[in-house]
Amino acid sequence: MNKAELIASVADKAGMTKKAAGEAVEAVFAAISDSLAKEEKVTIVGFGTFEVRPRQERQGINPSTGKPITIPATKVPAFKPGKSLREVVAPK
Repeated sequence: MNKAELIASVADKAGMTKKAAGEAVEAVFAAISDSLAKEEKVTIVGFGTFEVRPRQERQGINPSTGKPITIPATKVPAFKPGKSLREVVAPK
C-alpha cells in the first residue's frame, strides 16, 4: 500500500473526502515526525510505539575500494508494534 492508497482507504473507512483524508494523514505524519525530531516517543495504544534509537559507531567496508571505513554514530527512527497489531499480523 502506498500513500495514495492509504489516503483512499482512510477516506473510505471514515466516510470523508480524499482531500480531507489526505490532510488528516499528512497531519498525523507531521505530528509523529515533529515528536521524533524532539526525541520524544509516540505511543499509539493497540498499534505501537515510534521512538528514536541511537546507533553506535561501527566499522564497514567501502564497496568500491574495499578499504575499511568508520561509519559514524547516529540516531535512527524505530517502530515497535503493539500487542494488538502483532496479533492481527500473526495470529496464534
